[in-house]
Amino acid sequence: MALKATIYKAQFNVADLDRHVYIDKQHTLACHPSETLQRLMLRLVAWGFNADEDLQYTKGLCEADEPALWKKSLTDDIELWIDLGLPDEKRLKKAAHKSDKVIIVAYGDNAAPVWWKQHQAKISQYGNISVVFFNDETLAELESMVERSMNLQLTIEADQGWLMLGDKSCTLIPEWWLR
Repeated sequence: MALKATIYKAQFNVADLDRHVYIDKQHTLACHPSETLQRLMLRLVAWGFNADEDLQYTKGLCEADEPALWKKSLTDDIELWIDLGLPDEKRLKKAAHKSDKVIIVAYGDNAAPVWWKQHQAKISQYGNISVVFFNDETLAELESMVERSMNLQLTIEADQGWLMLGDKSCTLIPEWWLR
């Protein structure tokens, strides 16, 4: 018997003082059985740092040809492709050619720096790919905040974020490897 996804609901209020974006949006996220809670929260954080009414979650892990999030134009062109993890060169090339802008959200203190060292030169050649890294300590803090129903507040200023859920909070300092 196949395991079913676990559903999480998040009311997400984002105040991005850098971009002057203020959005309050309800999210329903399916956590695939193979997805960790850290990755689930990282999807929410990635949405928050790029908050836009048109930024959508995709089928993600269930659909190999789609990123974790994307923003499409009215003509169905991909304006923003956001991938989580450490994509291989073939996937990077595909993202760079299919989308106007690509953001790779890398994580994993041991694997990500090795991946970056191997792919840095190639990624830099594309010109439309940015890479941001979140460390394991931040991911553990995010995981400790998970609830099936969440009311989250994210404030962003000077490229840093402060995520709050009730009396819990997490400081988010993305490390940009390539902008």
